[in-house]
Amino acid sequence: MISFICSGYQELMAMKIQDTFYISHGPPSLSIEERCVLLKHFLQSFQQKVYPPRPSSILLISGHWETSYPTVNVVSDGPSDTIYDFHGFPEILYQLKYPAPGAPKLAKRVKNLLMASGFERVNEHEKRGLDHGEWVPLMLMYPEADIPVCQLSIQTDKDATHHYNMGKALAPLKDEGVLIVGSGGTTHNLEMVHDTTWVQPWAQEFDTWLKEALIDGRYEDVNNYKEKAPHATLAHPSPDHFYPLHVVMGAAGANSKAQLIHHSWAMSFSYASYKFTVPTA
Repeated sequence: MISFICSGYQELMAMKIQDTFYISHGPPSLSIEERCVLLKHFLQSFQQKVYPPRPSSILLISGHWETSYPTVNVVSDGPSDTIYDFHGFPEILYQLKYPAPGAPKLAKRVKNLLMASGFERVNEHEKRGLDHGEWVPLMLMYPEADIPVCQLSIQTDKDATHHYNMGKALAPLKDEGVLIVGSGGTTHNLEMVHDTTWVQPWAQEFDTWLKEALIDGRYEDVNNYKEKAPHATLAHPSPDHFYPLHVVMGAAGANSKAQLIHHSWAMSFSYASYKFTVPTA
């Protein structure tokens, strides 16, 4: 009996998640084309090389779900719908499905944690499926589509600190086996990248500044990136693909250490991806 209890306790402890992640999800066609092959291989290796422990569920913050108030998708335990929120791509892409189960209990938990931390209004959405900021990377990271997934929206009319505080409120989820992932793009200016195949200076300088700020632990500077970072509005004319970083940074905690775990470019799109870990004593 004692052996059984100890074994069960060790299994419970093993379920704790030590890390949070910010990943660049790349284009919608990432899974079917050989463009951005380095990013594709990185995401495909996630279970084997980046984070082998299997999470109980995944909370994903995507740059493709914007709402006025924090919102969670409280879908059933059945397969989630696949949202094709893009146009002009090969027809085969619109046939792909990522039928991961929903995570309604996690969604309720996220809502309760946010409200307990001072977010007065948190909405629920009972029908929204997974947008391409979710299923494109998850299809490569967890192709079995058997881990429950909950999505949390961003608010582009709020600032980065708002999203950092959202993450701080959600930190207890790590002790419950929840993998918290932000999905966006380290530089994301659609208007400035189409006419060049090389990395433009504004993108390189912003990307370098962000890497140095994160690795040095200057999270407050990252929260105030519009004032601190070079070419901030060029790198992110809209903050939609950047705010997921602030959520996972907040969930990791002020004492966490950031690590660059992937870096590649497509034109002036930086696909830098980061892991945040709290050092063990």
